[in-house]
Amino acid sequence: MKEIPSHLPNEIALTIERKETEQEVKVKEQVIAPPKGDFDPRLELPHYKFPSIDLLEDHRSSNSEVSEQELIANKNKIIDTLKNYGIQINKIKATIGPTVTLYEIVPAPGVKISKIRNLEDDIALSLAALGIRIIAPIPGKGTIGIEVPNLNPEIVSMRSVIGSLRFQEAKFDLPITLGKTIQNEVFVFDLTRSPHLLISGATGQGKSVGLNVIITSLLYKKHPAELKFVLIDPKKIELSSYSIIEKHFLAKLPENQDAIIIDVMKAKNTLRSLTIEMDNRYDLLKEAGGVRTITEYNEKFIKRQLDPNKGHRYLPYIVVVIDEFADLILTAGHEVEDPIARIAQLARAIGIHLIIATQRPSTNIITGSIKANFPSRIAFRVSSMIDSRTILDYPGANQLIGRGDLLISLGGDLVRIQCAYIDTPEITKLTEFIAAQQSPEHSYYLPEIPEEAEGLSSENFDPNKKDELFVDAARLIVQNQQGSTSLIQRRFSIGYTRAGRIIDQLESVGIVGPYEGSKARQVLFTDLTSLDQYLKQIDIN
Repeated sequence: MKEIPSHLPNEIALTIERKETEQEVKVKEQVIAPPKGDFDPRLELPHYKFPSIDLLEDHRSSNSEVSEQELIANKNKIIDTLKNYGIQINKIKATIGPTVTLYEIVPAPGVKISKIRNLEDDIALSLAALGIRIIAPIPGKGTIGIEVPNLNPEIVSMRSVIGSLRFQEAKFDLPITLGKTIQNEVFVFDLTRSPHLLISGATGQGKSVGLNVIITSLLYKKHPAELKFVLIDPKKIELSSYSIIEKHFLAKLPENQDAIIIDVMKAKNTLRSLTIEMDNRYDLLKEAGGVRTITEYNEKFIKRQLDPNKGHRYLPYIVVVIDEFADLILTAGHEVEDPIARIAQLARAIGIHLIIATQRPSTNIITGSIKANFPSRIAFRVSSMIDSRTILDYPGANQLIGRGDLLISLGGDLVRIQCAYIDTPEITKLTEFIAAQQSPEHSYYLPEIPEEAEGLSSENFDPNKKDELFVDAARLIVQNQQGSTSLIQRRFSIGYTRAGRIIDQLESVGIVGPYEGSKARQVLFTDLTSLDQYLKQIDIN
């Protein structure tokens, strides 16, 4: 903390807070040996080595420091602009960040906050700078904040945030570091508490780099036995670097040849499969008794209190990353939105988390059901205040300066962050380091989906191959007037796949209607008498 005294009478002194960059610490080997006799999920790959920080580059430049002359000039321009509108201030303080400096002012008694807030454009004009943002008041403080971009912004290297003490000592289940705040502090949060992320921003503002920063954070902290990714990349190139760590960290459907999903139909099927995985995990929690979250369940499994012979297993976290959500919504609509909404509503407790990115934050892409289930949101620079309100519910993202400048809302106040930068060659070195190590025999397989989600047609139905429960299931469906796969599954104590196949057969002969997303199918017969007559007519008994 430094104070620059005034040299003229009645001039306000400037207090400068310049926080030093955190010293880089050695990346600690993530070795957590369980007590003797406990199950250790890491024994699947006992010799796995966590990535070294030396795989990352230092992108910082030597001429990015903010000078005292720049700070004093900005202070005087702010004070003069406010004075021109009859606003007196008693105190001003500058806190220097990597790309933005926060000027905190204490107005004189009797000054209305709204009067200062309305001068945003005038202050930007006097400073000849874009990205001016006024926070009136700063939460938790009796001051008003004016954020002013630095003349020479600093590049925040991924190496500097991964190597920070704050990230290395984070005890979170899924720790993520995004970059540095305007106080020059490394920003770390826990994805399990978010529990899902919605990311938006115009083209070229740092959205894809932000996704790589999130994925890299998790790769540096988690063992392959503890975490799996589902990567959906309609743009086909943004997440392709991670394909070589398929067997270590990626999850997919057994029939998918590629672990990075670029096809819309495969994306729909994968999301359907994730809802089945979610239901299966909740069944395991129910059978375990006395547990409500994946953490409690895994602790019980590690203590060998659950029997693997009864289907119990260690459950890794699953993080689903979708790079261009708008493309999926425009081509698949409710077939994508419905399973995403269901996962977002229910999957938090069983360790499935969604990270969705889009460059089109319009209301037909980010619908009400999506927003309601994504309380945590990240906005890079957008083109209009309407887009900012769509993604954050607040203005401000339209006033960012771009190149990784972002606002994050974790269910409360907005925090301005300069996103860390990681280049493609660094990602390549990181993934090659992981891929060169011993891996499991195959990727983490998601549950196979029933054929109803694959759009089976009536031409594929062979009456001679109908399920032995076909007639009983048809009578059950008509009697209950509920075309539900789960109803058949529960009543006849059969698996989801078989129940789904029976529903497909019922559809193909015209007993139930087509698949309608999360809704139950329409039942096309109103009573058992008409059903029995129809079954005799088509020679099924």
